[in-house]
Amino acid sequence: MVSSRRAAGAAGAALGAAAITTGVVLRDAGRRNRIERSARIGRLMARRGAHFAVIKLRGAAADDARKRQLEEQFTIRTAEDVARELGNMKGVIMKAGQMLSFILDGLPEAARDSLASLQGDVPPMSPGAAAKVVREELGADPERIFLDWSEMPVAAASIGQVHRAVLRDGRIVAVKVQYPGIDRAITSDLANAELLYAMFSALALKSLDVQGLVEELRARMIDELDYTLEARCQADFAERYRGHPFVHIPDVIPELSTRRVLVTEWVDGLRWDDFLAVADHDTKQRTAEVMFRFIQGAIYRARVFNGDPHPGNYRFHLDGTVSFLDFGLVKRWAPGELETLTPLIDPLLERDANAMTSRMIDAGFLYADHGLVPGRVWEYVSAPYTPYLEHEFTFTPDLASKTLGKLLDRNGPYADVMQKLNLPPSFVILDRVVWGMTAVLGRLGASNRWREILDEYRSDAPPVTPLGEAEALWRAGNS
Repeated sequence: MVSSRRAAGAAGAALGAAAITTGVVLRDAGRRNRIERSARIGRLMARRGAHFAVIKLRGAAADDARKRQLEEQFTIRTAEDVARELGNMKGVIMKAGQMLSFILDGLPEAARDSLASLQGDVPPMSPGAAAKVVREELGADPERIFLDWSEMPVAAASIGQVHRAVLRDGRIVAVKVQYPGIDRAITSDLANAELLYAMFSALALKSLDVQGLVEELRARMIDELDYTLEARCQADFAERYRGHPFVHIPDVIPELSTRRVLVTEWVDGLRWDDFLAVADHDTKQRTAEVMFRFIQGAIYRARVFNGDPHPGNYRFHLDGTVSFLDFGLVKRWAPGELETLTPLIDPLLERDANAMTSRMIDAGFLYADHGLVPGRVWEYVSAPYTPYLEHEFTFTPDLASKTLGKLLDRNGPYADVMQKLNLPPSFVILDRVVWGMTAVLGRLGASNRWREILDEYRSDAPPVTPLGEAEALWRAGNS
């Protein structure tokens, strides 16, 4: 298992690199805002660095048990500090914190709980500020538009917050209101390419096309600022999954949805932690398969999928169905993009290292003069796909962090492989979805024939579970 200090170190390295770099390039219209946000990251890293120095001094003469205790205390304090600071910052920096919170699942429980707050609730804006956005976008105060309006939000996240309301016809709706000025904060962060390059370089090391990844994030987050795009994506998914036996997408209310306000059907359901606390084993197993099938169906059939896969975007029901709520950070496959990845994944899943390495060179993912043993390349690239290499596989809570510990270790066993890879942004985003799914299924202890289920979506193989059969019947009725 990855040590808690290494897990915290991955987060700290990413944020530390960002903090150091942002002091250098601050020369455009958003200069003051960028200085303030960069300074906050700098203060965060200074606090964590000072604390780490104290921990090192205290542990110098300590035995192994005491050192582990000190390291765990440092990790917990770091997570609390990161969650507190990033939760207040919102925007791109908070989104990066969400990524960290989701994949670093091997942290101590107290640290994970602190970072988990980035996936759900963050400090909201005032009732007056939310009402002002609604008034500017819809032409009237929320009390005049809705039969009932909850001034206090039910959820708050990186871009906006959600209020519960009732339409004049009696329908209960969720009203997502964008934070005032968040567009400027995000545009400022995205304009500071050096900050983002440093942050993702520290996370991704040299095995990724970091510049391409930053450009992909830039495009996706600019899109996320326009709720009309999210409304179209969600409406498309709602129509695509209408009547589905175990997936529910809330309908959009288009006449009340604008660039900064999104109104959708209200969904009652359990949040992630509440679901984990009350669901029985069978319900958790069914729910795991539902989430897996939804994600794979989106990737391979709809060819458009949520690039922000964390359970704060889901609502869970004790009948084993799941409602998927957030479609702001959506990735659509460009023509030929998925077809470029598929020839690589086929030999990967068949454990054919030579064929996989050859196709990676052809696709430009691996330098032709790499000089590596194909088997080592396969070991590295296939790591996220371990669950699909077995007939049946059980996800564990530490699987994502344990595997990432090896893949993200600059001085680890695969350092030579990292130096020779040039993975495209599309592959990185797909990997992020895989890691996110791995973390969620690990918390559920999900066990199934995942490879055979995956093949239902990749190659139209026949269904292998009752859920697969139910979905096949639904598809046949909608064809």
